[in-house]
Amino acid sequence: MENLLIVFIVVTAFAVVLQAGILAGMYFAMRKTSAKVESLAEEVKTKILPTAALAQSMMAELRPKIENVVDNVSVSTTVLRTQVERIDATLTDIVDRTRLQVIRADEFVNSTMDKLEETREAVQRTVVSPVRHISGIMHGVTAGLEAFFGHRRSRNAATVPQDEMFI
Repeated sequence: MENLLIVFIVVTAFAVVLQAGILAGMYFAMRKTSAKVESLAEEVKTKILPTAALAQSMMAELRPKIENVVDNVSVSTTVLRTQVERIDATLTDIVDRTRLQVIRADEFVNSTMDKLEETREAVQRTVVSPVRHISGIMHGVTAGLEAFFGHRRSRNAATVPQDEMFI
């Protein structure tokens, strides 16, 4: 049993030494990692923090200018929208007036054509028809006088209708 106790003490001593070695290794690894983290933190302080501060100061400086640009764009958009609405209203008015003038011109041309047709019919009734009647009467009188006096017109002579002479 005594041997067993010695073996147990040796194993326990070995485990304690092994555990101490592991703890020492962890300590040195932590120191090395801590040194790396400290150097990285120092690098962040020297490089990134000044850049972040510069970016923050630039943003603080540019913010009013950006707000001014946004306000100007908003005002310009409003003015542009108003102008487009005015142009649209003007163009609509021009189109409506042009349409009205085209309608008036069409009515004027139609009225003129109707009056010309009425005038043509009036001339036909008052001038051409009576002239035809008189021409017919003159033909009848001429034929009667020729028959009465015995003068016959030669059939070879070219006859020109009397209607064509008056028109």
